[in-house]
Parts: sequence; structure tokens; C-alpha cells
Amino acid sequence: MNLGIIVCILGVLFFAIVWGAPEFFYAYVLKRKTPHSISPVSRLTRKTAAVDEPPPWLTSQPYEIVGITSHDGLRLNACFLSAPDPAGSAQNANTPDNIISPYTAILAHGYTGNALQMSIFARFFYEDLGYNVLIPENRGHGDSEGTYIGMGWPDRLDYMQWIDWVKERIGPAAGNTPLRIVLYGISMGGATVMMTGGEALPPEVKAIIEDCGYTSVEDQLYYQMKSRYHLKSRWLMNATSRVAKKRAGYGFAEASALEQVKKIKVPILFIHGGDDTFVPTNMVYSLYEACSAPKELFVVPGAGHGVAYTIAGQEYEERISRFLRQWAP
Repeated sequence: MNLGIIVCILGVLFFAIVWGAPEFFYAYVLKRKTPHSISPVSRLTRKTAAVDEPPPWLTSQPYEIVGITSHDGLRLNACFLSAPDPAGSAQNANTPDNIISPYTAILAHGYTGNALQMSIFARFFYEDLGYNVLIPENRGHGDSEGTYIGMGWPDRLDYMQWIDWVKERIGPAAGNTPLRIVLYGISMGGATVMMTGGEALPPEVKAIIEDCGYTSVEDQLYYQMKSRYHLKSRWLMNATSRVAKKRAGYGFAEASALEQVKKIKVPILFIHGGDDTFVPTNMVYSLYEACSAPKELFVVPGAGHGVAYTIAGQEYEERISRFLRQWAP
């Protein structure tokens, strides 16, 4: 084989890698992981058939499936569970479905998650705090449409629409009691509610609670590249970001919870596991420092990623309850 052929082959391989690596990384991280036609009931059937564990609390509740159409034409679904007025003072039998609690928690799930995976948090808000609970399934997840995962950035605009949905659905049913909406998210959901918080929130949104969210998509993906795959390639990160911008409409650097947190006006409770090595604990300190709104920080010693509630259950609930009594009474 002569030198010219070798050079040609190497050139082809080089351009294949240069073009293919960012495409592969984009597909690996952001392409939808599950088909969108799986209903909560069939997901539960598949799950319980494979493992011996009790069904999620949510499946035993009278929730309904509701939906919106996103600004870019996607059908997005959510589980909605209405709660009675805890004071019993706003009852009105003529309101739609007799939804009477003025308190609503919008819960944001994590990466590749779904509404059922938020069941333990839904139970706490519903049973202990008396909140209506709305659990959207983000674009590219669960029963919602979408071919890519938004990592919280395009989702922030979807959550603004979900907030409007709550106002339209629950407002007439709450009588003269002002609505109080709280945003809660875990992991990618934590980043989602922080990104949403940087938008122009309506006055009905009283507080935000985020658990183990990341500072930005770029920071999180680059950290994962280094820690899991031992890659320290800014070129690959930037090239993949350009692919994401073309395919999904956003680049990694612009998808920044850190920048959005700087614009948040409502009180926010930051929660993180002290031993989180997936979304590293140091990210929460950066987020906390960047925020100028009323804020609290709760780092749970010994907790890894997404298990702060499991590790510190009673204290976790008490911290949230106290925070909401102060800021969303």
C-alpha cells in the first residue's frame, strides 16, 4: 500500500471521527430514551412484572392525565391530583371537579424519569401539606412528545405554560383564596425549576425548592465526560453543543441554571446530598452564592445523588414545611 492511499485512509478516518463523535455524543445524551406511547398504567405493569416491589403511591390515587401544547407544537402530558381545601373554607360544588385547595406543587422529575418516579414527593405534598399536585412529564419523557431531552432549558418555557394551566384550572375553584404555586424539582428537575425561576414568574408562584440540580448543562456534561469516561476534550463538548443547537435548538452553555438563579426573585430552598458524586455537591454552593433572592441551603451529610429525602426523611420534610410556612403561608 503506497503512502498516498494510507494518507487518504487516515484522512477519511479523521473526518469520520471529527464528524461522528459529536453526533454520537449528542445521540447518547440527548436523544429520547423511551417510546412516548407508554401510558402510566402500562409502565407500571411492565415495572411490577419485572421486579417484586410495591406499586408507586400515585397509582392508588384518583389522578387524571392532563395536557398542554408547547410553544413549538409538542403535546405534553402530566399527572394531576387535586386536594381538598385543608381549611374547608373554600368549598364550592359548582367548580370544575370540585378542586378547592389554593395550594399547588408542580413537581419536575429527573433525567429519563417520569411522573410515577415522583410518587414519594407527591405523597408528601398531597397528604402532609394539603397541596394539589401536578407532575409534568418533560418533552422527550414518558407520555409527552419530543425526540430529544431538554435538560431543563426548553422545558423552562413548558413549565411557564404549566403554571398558566394551574392558574386557569384551579383559580376558579379556589374561591376568593389567592393561589399559591410552588415549584419543586430533583436532579434535572432541580435544574428545570431553577431555569424556570429565572423567567418572569407570575405572582402566584411563591417559592422554589430544588434538590441536587446542576449549575449548567455544559458543566454537568463536561463533569460526566471527565469523571465517567476520562475525557477532557473541550473540543468535543463544544462540537456536541453545536450539534445540540442544530438538532434540539439550544447550546449547552446557554442552558445555565446558574445564570437563571441570578434573576430569581422568589424565595428558594437549595437541597443537595453531601456525598453527591453525580451532580457534585460543590455545584449547590455556586448556585446558592449566585442567588440574591431570599434563600436557604440544606446539605444532607452522607447522601448521594437524589437520595437526600431517603437519608434525612423527617428533617427533609420539616425543612420544606418550615420554608413553605414562611414563604407560601
